[in-house]
Amino acid sequence: MPLDEPGARVPLDLAAYERRVRSGPCFICAFLDGEPGYEHELLYDDGAHAAFLSRYPTLPGYTLVVPREHVEDVIRDLTPEAYLRLQAVVHKVARAVGEVLQPERTYVLSLGSMQGNAHVHWHVAPLPPGVPYERQQYHALMAEHGVLPQTPQQRTDLATRIRAALAAG
Repeated sequence: MPLDEPGARVPLDLAAYERRVRSGPCFICAFLDGEPGYEHELLYDDGAHAAFLSRYPTLPGYTLVVPREHVEDVIRDLTPEAYLRLQAVVHKVARAVGEVLQPERTYVLSLGSMQGNAHVHWHVAPLPPGVPYERQQYHALMAEHGVLPQTPQQRTDLATRIRAALAAG
């Protein structure tokens, strides 16, 4: 089903999401520490960086790439060398995601806020071919327009394909 068709996305309880990220633990650290309720599909882990599928994807294969160390400012908290190592992982993961999903465009950006989701993380968001222009770019990324429903099996299957592309790449 194309992303712009009715029913392709389901609403996300944005108020509950905001409460969780603003008052709960760092979701990235909680995930990496194995805390219940913060599970994600791990795609990549080199001991210094990790990548995993978003729990609330607005695009198929939406992936987050993070330093394992809790850092909150991409400029102040990372040396130039650490920043470039992180970018190399972002590139590697984005290429594998792209190989699996064949997007029209891959958006790569860092989002977050010191008020919630403060852990530095990069978004790898593959835009499927055929999305109308007015639903691309930030529109495609915004959870306010809903998230893609997915079963645990669908997440696992996609993660398996991306992990295989990473291993082959």
